[in-house]
Amino acid sequence: MDIMRSGARPSGKGPAEWFSGQVRIDQMWEAPAPARMRSAHVTFEPGARTAWHTHPLGQTLIVTSGLGWVQRDGGPVEEIRPGDMVWFAPGEKHWHGATATTGMSHLAVHEALDGSTVTWLEKVADADYGAGARR
Repeated sequence: MDIMRSGARPSGKGPAEWFSGQVRIDQMWEAPAPARMRSAHVTFEPGARTAWHTHPLGQTLIVTSGLGWVQRDGGPVEEIRPGDMVWFAPGEKHWHGATATTGMSHLAVHEALDGSTVTWLEKVADADYGAGARR
């Protein structure tokens, strides 16, 4: 048994290569092998979002506060609220973040495949992100 104490790991800033806007990442856990589970609590300021990306074994988001948008490649921008859970299938290209006017936080849960949990792609264009506001 391991107890991971709240505040034991410092918060980190979301790297500019992977995020647009102000993002804070609080690593929650990284299970030791042979387990593959990893998780982070991610906080997006208004207008902040991820770049397009995929996960080799999929990803679950659990919205904890605020108001956000998610989109899978080729689909509409969808609104997410506290208590909502979102599942992205393995290899599904997607992005997620806050709305233009309201911050959002979520718990992101995913598994590592050969040590990798994510493949980062291009940033979300402002026009595509703004499509959420025009819904």
